Amino acid sequence: MTEPTSHSDSTQEMPISPTRASHLSSNLQSILQRLTTLSPQRPIRLVAVSKLHSANDILHLHSPPTSHLHFGENYYQELLQKSLLLPREIRWHFIGALQTNKCKPLAEQIPNLWCVESVDTVKKADALEKGREALMKSEKGKGWEEVPLRVCVQVNTSGEAEKSGVEPEEAAALCRHISEKCPHLRLQGLMTIGAIARSQAVKEGNENEDFVRLREVRDQVVRELGLGEGGELDLSMGMSGDWESAVRCGSDEVRVGSTIFGERPSRKDAKIVEEGEK
Repeated sequence: MTEPTSHSDSTQEMPISPTRASHLSSNLQSILQRLTTLSPQRPIRLVAVSKLHSANDILHLHSPPTSHLHFGENYYQELLQKSLLLPREIRWHFIGALQTNKCKPLAEQIPNLWCVESVDTVKKADALEKGREALMKSEKGKGWEEVPLRVCVQVNTSGEAEKSGVEPEEAAALCRHISEKCPHLRLQGLMTIGAIARSQAVKEGNENEDFVRLREVRDQVVRELGLGEGGELDLSMGMSGDWESAVRCGSDEVRVGSTIFGERPSRKDAKIVEEGEK
């Protein structure tokens, strides 16, 4: 992997307007406070989905006083570029549809890739395994050689043909493969993207059936793999439009983008680094 000349030099060239900074911080803090209210005893991980937003925005939220760690990206090349520019303390999540041929370079080239949340085939798991193994060998002595790559198995709970993810009945087999055949990966949990229509139709006091289904699948996987007490797997479910419902259904992680960053630019108009004030 080609290292950037200096993360600190790069970050010094990322201005952000006071108005934009205040807006981002306020949005993030509002969600964090609401998460604490909804789940006072159990901390919920907030992944700020920064795809197509600038490294400037990410750097601001990662810097004090917010000091946010977890950011989610959808595109391999965009994530690679941002990871080279921004501090290695950031914990990157890959949350988009993942091509098999991108798995090995993704796992190999980004040491602080914290989790790949969209694993839905054995081939993808095996390619991520090869990439992380190569990274651990190449980074020996640099602190990364003992850090497995976390992965979530994506489950298609809605039955929508256009959605990625294994069928619920196939999740346990894939989880078992990762646990037993991929020593450089760590099975973090299960992820789903529920049907937006179901999210919008859920009334207060009811539970989203996609989230209920993922919870059931998680419990089944725990039983089939014999994980036992203390072997619970995370549930990653809930986005900008339905994260509160997901938390009420037991989600351990929510992935929120537009509620924090605002409207996402088109891919052709997106910039890795914004120059001057936004």
